[in-house]
Amino acid sequence: VQLVESGGGLVQPGGSLRLSCAASGLTFSRYTISWYRQAPGKERELVASINSVGGVTNVAASVEGRFAISRDNLENAAYLQIHNLKPDDTAVYYCAADLYRGLGTQVTVSS
Repeated sequence: VQLVESGGGLVQPGGSLRLSCAASGLTFSRYTISWYRQAPGKERELVASINSVGGVTNVAASVEGRFAISRDNLENAAYLQIHNLKPDDTAVYYCAADLYRGLGTQVTVSS
């Protein structure tokens, strides 16, 4: 099983990013997909999740209104759209399917 995140980078406050999670080696459509983030010195935080068919999504209150999760089961991919990025969003972002997790993609928000 492999989950590979991409789309991170350095962005200015107020900018947007779309993170991608490409999955292989599992029946992707059977899994709830979650996005987590972890900033240096902080605990890992669940920011969003989407159920197996994409009909139910949950976004953490701390990022609600700025983060949106989606998936494409035909492409075995999930996405995290982030708008109005803030310096506090700086973290490594991971996608997860059950106990499987990728290595993450770094998001840095700085002017």
